Amino acid sequence: MLPVFNEEAGIQVTIDTLLNYIEQQEERYELIFVDDGSKDKSVPIIKRALAQNSSIKLVEFSRNFGHQIAITAGLNYSKGDAVVVMDADLQDPPEVIPQMIEKWHEGYEIVYGKRMQRDGETFFKKFTAKMFYRTFRKLATIDMPLDTGDFRLMDRKAVNQLMKLHEKDPFVRGQVTWIGFKQTSVKYHRQERIAGETKYPLSKMIKLALDGITSFSMKPLQFVNIFSIVPLVSSVFYLGYLIASEITTLLQLE
Repeated sequence: MLPVFNEEAGIQVTIDTLLNYIEQQEERYELIFVDDGSKDKSVPIIKRALAQNSSIKLVEFSRNFGHQIAITAGLNYSKGDAVVVMDADLQDPPEVIPQMIEKWHEGYEIVYGKRMQRDGETFFKKFTAKMFYRTFRKLATIDMPLDTGDFRLMDRKAVNQLMKLHEKDPFVRGQVTWIGFKQTSVKYHRQERIAGETKYPLSKMIKLALDGITSFSMKPLQFVNIFSIVPLVSSVFYLGYLIASEITTLLQLE
């Protein structure tokens, strides 16, 4: 299952690569694309492939709702015994999927990809991603694995449980950790994008980080409470001072 947003430059290569890979496997499959309100030719390209292969499915959004919502929509639409979530730019290599399936056959219900190297990304992107995961682990109430994204395999039981969560702004990788089940990882080398530009600019990265921290940490609320108590206590003391001053003044007049 792949979320798609303005990927016309590389989506045909992605389709051809995945079909060539999947058709060599023994498992039956469906290839689900979730278009997140693309404004380019991504959808027509997918529809041409869909007309030639009934195993390809397409979910279309009326506008751009965001990567995380696109993931949940695709998971909700899926029907397989297991679902692999990956990006449409082939930064998540299909060659890792057999390792995930092997772990699934061993009894693991969630198998996530652990990034050991990230090609084609700026120092700033790598640094902020690294800092986010480590900061999140210190603040959050869940033990989310380091250096992981949304590239993972999920058993149908885990998918069904995840779909019971109804978040307006979901943070999927945090929710997947939170629901439990038997989880493990496979290490992989994250590739450079095959074409186009990243769909996660700084503004979206910040929003994703805030959604994650506010969803799975009480620390921000605790900070707010502390800063709220300080002026409240100050006001109480000031009110006490005014009352005492008024009483003193009245006593002096008598």
